[in-house]
Amino acid sequence: MKGVWAIVALDMKRYLQEPMRLFPGLVQPLLYLFVLGTGLGASMGRMPAAGDYRGFIFPGVIALSLLFTATFAGISIVFDRQIGFFKAVLVAPVARESIAAGKIIGGAVQALIQGGLLLLVVPFMHLNTDFLGILLLIPAMVLASLTFSAMGVALAARFTSATVFPVVINTVILPMYFMSGAMYPLQPAPGWMQKLAHLDPVAYGVDLLRGALLGREHMFFNPWLSVSVLTVLLVLLAWVSVGIFKRGEESELTGPSKFPWRR
Repeated sequence: MKGVWAIVALDMKRYLQEPMRLFPGLVQPLLYLFVLGTGLGASMGRMPAAGDYRGFIFPGVIALSLLFTATFAGISIVFDRQIGFFKAVLVAPVARESIAAGKIIGGAVQALIQGGLLLLVVPFMHLNTDFLGILLLIPAMVLASLTFSAMGVALAARFTSATVFPVVINTVILPMYFMSGAMYPLQPAPGWMQKLAHLDPVAYGVDLLRGALLGREHMFFNPWLSVSVLTVLLVLLAWVSVGIFKRGEESELTGPSKFPWRR
């Protein structure tokens, strides 16, 4: 556990040394909430428990903040690999499982800080939620952040280019986000979109957040199904990351030094 917390402490020290990262990270979610939400909400009717369209997409906006912050936190692995620091981490007397766990937890903590700031606008959303809903929201955010962070770490573990990684991660997570039902209810969506949502891990995270804030009637999936899918995916992605780290930096077959996407 000391190795895990050492990795977490390192990533958090880097994160806190650049406090200005907090504010740009709020711009995109707030634009979705108050600009897109207000514009589209003008043509939408009121929704039970959500109040208006902005209230309905608010859990999706929180998911947006968690998703982008957690997945992009994995870029620290790519930067460390470029300067040779990641080799030093791998040869240190720390289990590879601890390295993967520390990177995943570190990314999740950064996402929770970023997403937690959005909770400051809850009093202005006129949501028909209560203190219990806020309490249920916290574990949902933790599970979603850990899963999204594991996605970022598993992808970053195979990259050597800090310029290519953001492009690829955007290509992966943007379709997942827009297919998740974050900006629209999945119940009246076409059947093919509903089927894709069942394959989209982000959809399960959004659904959990929405159920916590707005109530079970706004959920598309069974909550226990969402928890199970996110938990299984978290374990699977962590296992993949550990496997890549165990192969080291110089594996001729699967190591990142032979990965074709280079700068």
